[in-house]
Amino acid sequence: MKVFEPATIGSITLSNHFIRSATAEGLANRQGFCSMPMSAFMVKLAKGGAGLIITGHIAVSSEGRAGERQLCIWNDNYLPALMDMTRQVHEAGGKIVAQISHAGIFANTSLTGEAAMGPMVRRLSDATICREMTSIDIRNTVKAFANSSRLVKEAGFDGVQIHAAHGYLLSSFLSPHYNTRHDEYGGTAENRSRFLLEVVQAVRASTGSNFPVLVKMNANDFLANGMGIDDMIYAATALETSGISAIELSGGTRESDGMIPARPGSIKPENEGYYKEEARYFKEKIGIPLILVGGFRTLSVAEQFLQDGICDFIAMARPFICEPDLIMRWKNREQNYSSCNSDNLCYLPVQAGKGLYCLTQVRKKNQAPGLNRPTLSGH
Repeated sequence: MKVFEPATIGSITLSNHFIRSATAEGLANRQGFCSMPMSAFMVKLAKGGAGLIITGHIAVSSEGRAGERQLCIWNDNYLPALMDMTRQVHEAGGKIVAQISHAGIFANTSLTGEAAMGPMVRRLSDATICREMTSIDIRNTVKAFANSSRLVKEAGFDGVQIHAAHGYLLSSFLSPHYNTRHDEYGGTAENRSRFLLEVVQAVRASTGSNFPVLVKMNANDFLANGMGIDDMIYAATALETSGISAIELSGGTRESDGMIPARPGSIKPENEGYYKEEARYFKEKIGIPLILVGGFRTLSVAEQFLQDGICDFIAMARPFICEPDLIMRWKNREQNYSSCNSDNLCYLPVQAGKGLYCLTQVRKKNQAPGLNRPTLSGH
């Protein structure tokens, strides 16, 4: 099967076409340092057969943090523990990319002690006010991404992914729903893409031309006047010209109602690959590798997507929470489906400060206390 053949993204050689998509693990310590449970989590994924692991979003600055137990990387103090983690993943035969991010309007203000910031002044769901970024804020954030990417490389990661999806900072600038600025960073698709492209340019300058740089972006925001397929193609074309190694397509934000990134509810095989049509259009226009995430649960469906040229790599998140060794099971023909039922209960332990795990699996063994249904689903 094509899904089990080796493949490359930039200078990274993957053992197969399956990628663990970034998901907030909530396993760092309270200061954002990599912990032993975090390292063990990643090693399980490597041993379980994932061709590439992409970490959950790692904060590039203190004001960009989204959660208390989120990984952080903005100074050398974070390096030793991260270097130990990447070493363990490599010894287990895995490849690992760090996703770096600024939460923007979704920053945890009780944690950062600062007002959230984004393209425009905005009243948030908790009634706090998000402030509009100045040109100085933007320049400082570009520098923060560049600095973090340099540290990512020093920590031994195989590449870096810039998080520009799901309504976080760079995503919000791409989206006309959030971004109605009247300066060089707002208005036209060119201007709305400018911040992201400046980040990419700075990251590539910081890490060198041979270090793989990936970008995760929305195919669709599912918001009124949000980012749609034409905006996505414009940004993707510019990103391809910038020299990045691959793009991962996702969609939605936590404000997108039922179209949030991690949609709850069982998924029929015919509905797998939420962004199939957007991916087809992408492949007609863009030449760099496409990683597609969104509801994949069946081996045969994943294979068909590759055979049909809809995408180049299959990314999954929740199935790997449920079964870290899913790819090995599929390769050994032990099963054709993921056991994940997409109930999103895996995010409850993260909100409770206990880290990411499949609550449904644990409850079956009567090992977990009851928790309330999550208010936030996925990254």
